[in-house]
Amino acid sequence: MNSSVRVVSPDRFDLGTSQTPGSERRAAIDPALGITSALWGGLFEVKPRSRTGIHHHGEQETIAFVLSGACEIRWGAGGEFVACAKAGDFIHVPAFLPHMESNLSNERPFRWVIVRSTPTPIVINLPDATWPDADAVRPTEMI
Repeated sequence: MNSSVRVVSPDRFDLGTSQTPGSERRAAIDPALGITSALWGGLFEVKPRSRTGIHHHGEQETIAFVLSGACEIRWGAGGEFVACAKAGDFIHVPAFLPHMESNLSNERPFRWVIVRSTPTPIVINLPDATWPDADAVRPTEMI
């Protein structure tokens, strides 16, 4: 067992992790980088005025910390629930929950630090037809 501290600089983050259209995930703590862990960690970014596809993470729970920007998160069987998160907020996404993130800014991406409850990411992308109005990006009041 390797019992040493590992420091992974951004130039070593791995883009080879599972992706969802409209976003970019970069693995930092991942077996592909030679790090054995019970958890997965990385960065997540959505460009201005973009949204991710509808997806879920199977059995994984996700905890995110919003580093910069703001976003709208929709979830539920039909995307009927909405919350907004901004820099400094934490987000918890339960296992198997369909969700989608939207960047309402015209200028800035939003970036999250992500930690997942298994060592490799699970990403199950769903068809946009899963939600009848998946393309509707509407401004909401920030929480």
